[in-house]
Amino acid sequence: MSFKQFHLHPSIESAIRRIGYTEPTPIQRQTVPLILQGKDLMGLAQTGTGKTAAFVLPILHRLQAGPRRQPRVLILAPTRELAEQIHEAIGELGRDTGLKSVTVYGGVNKNPQIQKLHAGAEIIVACPGRLLDLADQGAIPFSGLEILVIDEADRMLDMGFMPDIRKIVKRLPAKRQTLLFSATMPEDIQKLAKAILHEPAIIRAGEGKPASTVSHAVYPVEHHLKTSLLMTLIERTETEAVLVFARTKHRTKSVATKMKRAGFSVASLQGDLSQNRRQDAIEGFRSGKYRILVATDIAARGIDVTRISHVINYDMPDTVEAFTHRIGRAGRAEKTGDAFTLVTPQDRSFLSGIEHVLGETIERRTLEGFDYAAPVPAGSGAAAPARSFGVRRIPAGGSGRDREVQGARSHWNGPACKGARKAAPRSLDGFPLRLRSAQAK
Repeated sequence: MSFKQFHLHPSIESAIRRIGYTEPTPIQRQTVPLILQGKDLMGLAQTGTGKTAAFVLPILHRLQAGPRRQPRVLILAPTRELAEQIHEAIGELGRDTGLKSVTVYGGVNKNPQIQKLHAGAEIIVACPGRLLDLADQGAIPFSGLEILVIDEADRMLDMGFMPDIRKIVKRLPAKRQTLLFSATMPEDIQKLAKAILHEPAIIRAGEGKPASTVSHAVYPVEHHLKTSLLMTLIERTETEAVLVFARTKHRTKSVATKMKRAGFSVASLQGDLSQNRRQDAIEGFRSGKYRILVATDIAARGIDVTRISHVINYDMPDTVEAFTHRIGRAGRAEKTGDAFTLVTPQDRSFLSGIEHVLGETIERRTLEGFDYAAPVPAGSGAAAPARSFGVRRIPAGGSGRDREVQGARSHWNGPACKGARKAAPRSLDGFPLRLRSAQAK
């Protein structure tokens, strides 16, 4: 199937050719015709499936007819990064249409946003809080609104935006087309969908599972060795752009600083940065100025960089859904990618939940030559795990799978084992490791 079968406006088809789109992704094939027909829609889609173009293309087509220089479409996004991403997609796909979009979000001066709204734009891409603020000031007229899009609804829920969304919906014309997209469908999102959608079409495109174009591997490691393992892993792996996720703002800054001192081309992205610095980090990562971006989950749904070949979870995320969205940054636009996860003994139970979602056991790997027995640096304050278990290689010709590790739960705490502990990599509590070198692919 080609995009020509959608019979989009010639100005949009020219943009599709210029950008290099060839065939629609599964969600685009399903949603574009329905949106063109004016139907309400609930799309359950994982990140990286082409969802943004799936609603931007038909919206641009529909706006070719009708009034200009007044708000006709409202797109709600949970973060300013995602709002900018959608805004950029509209700019690229709608370059020849004469249509304009404006972004509205907090953390920056509101006056330039008000000026752009007064200048006239058909599409508003907004975060809920700032949108309500400007609406209360009378800066945003909703009377002519025709289409409402709620993107990443489950993320909106996680960030506490549901009350704001309900307030916004009450201000909009009752007669409108509403599109709701979410990677997961918790009960509160189901209630919202029931309240605001009218006889919606329901589209499913791999919801709840990570992108099938991404391969997975787990690297068990003691906590104090994570940064060293991360840098060694990147050095030994052929990569394009690498997105590294850390759990906290402090750790994001710390890891990025250590990598920069070691000579890596790296930037960090976390909530304490000013908008200009956040934009520099994202644009630098997108353009190739920075090969590596270390980020908190603020970036999980706000970065659209097709160059990302590897996502590395320096820290485990808080939820399985966050894991899905993180690794969805690789394998975008049906390209292949790799997701590596550094796992400590404390992460074992959470890893089981991820494997349940994947429906498979993730391969465990170790780096050949990496010193897994290195002690905790004196004065570092790093806590050692309560228990440590050794690794025993199967001899050539022995039973079991080749190079599989047995006896992961055998205690190596006795005096007779001290010499062996120095030479062999340490395993994690309950993690049998597949002893293979992670050489460049």
